[in-house]
Amino acid sequence: MGASDVVPGVSGGTIAFILGIYEELITAIKAFDLYSVKLLLSFRFKAFFNHISWQFLLSIAIGIILAIFSLSKVISWLLQYRPVLIWSFFLGLILASVVIVFLRVKKWSSHSILYLLMGSIGAYLLVGLVPVSTPNTPFFLFLCGAFAICAMILPGISGSFILVILGKYQFILEAVNQRNFTVLLFVAAGTFVGIASFSRLLKWLLTKYHDLTIALLIGFMIGSLRKVWPWKETVKSIQDAQGKIIPVIQTNILPEQLNGEVILAIFIVFLGLGSILIMDRFSNQHS
Repeated sequence: MGASDVVPGVSGGTIAFILGIYEELITAIKAFDLYSVKLLLSFRFKAFFNHISWQFLLSIAIGIILAIFSLSKVISWLLQYRPVLIWSFFLGLILASVVIVFLRVKKWSSHSILYLLMGSIGAYLLVGLVPVSTPNTPFFLFLCGAFAICAMILPGISGSFILVILGKYQFILEAVNQRNFTVLLFVAAGTFVGIASFSRLLKWLLTKYHDLTIALLIGFMIGSLRKVWPWKETVKSIQDAQGKIIPVIQTNILPEQLNGEVILAIFIVFLGLGSILIMDRFSNQHS
C-alpha cells in the first residue's frame, strides 16, 4: 500500500481491496471515535487498545511508512527517467484489480452498472484535471493531507494524484526525501483528521449499500486507467524553482513502433497483472 501511494495514479486502497483487508481496514479506522478519545484522555490505555484493532493498524502503518521512506527516491527516479516502464507495471496492477473486485459484487443490477459508469466517468474526468499552483502554508498542507488520505483509501483514486492536482506532490515528495518533518507534520495531521472522519462514511456505505458502493469503486479504478496509460505526449510543461521541467498537460498516445521498450513494457504489464493474481490467490488461501 505504501509503495502504491507514492505513485500518482495508483491507490493504496486498491491494494487493500485486492488483499481482502479493505473493509476490515475501514472498520478499524472507524474505531477512532469520541469514545476512544475519552479513554485516551482519561489514561485508560488498556481499555483504549482493546477498543481499537491496534495490532492490525500498527502492522499496516509500519509497512506503509517503511515503504514510503525507502521507495520514494526509487519511484521518483523511475517516474523521471523510466516513466513508461513504471506506468506499465501499474497498468497491469489496476487491470487485474478491476477483474478481481468485479467478482466481489454479490449481485449485479441496472443500478450497480449505473454506479460503475458514474465512477468511471468521474475518475476519468478527475485524473484529467490540470495541476494548479498553490501556497505552502501550514493550513493548506493540512488540507492537502486531509483530501489526499480520503482519496488514498478509495480504490482507483490516488491520494498522490490529488496532491498533483493541488500542486503539492513534488513539494511533499521532496520533504520525504529531505526528511523535512515540519512539512510532514502538518500533512500528517491533515491525514489523521481526514481518515478518521471519512472512514465513518465509507463504513456506512459498505454496510447499507455494499454492491452499489463496490460498483462505484470499480468505476473509479476503470476511470483511473487514463492516468496510468504508459505512452503519453506532453502538450504543456512548466519549469519549477529548481529548474526541473514538470509536465502539466499530457495526452495518451499509442507507441509509434514495436521496439524493444514497447515489448518490455507489455511484458511488465503482464508482470503487474500476474503479481496481483498471485496476491489475490495467496490472500484467499489465508482468509
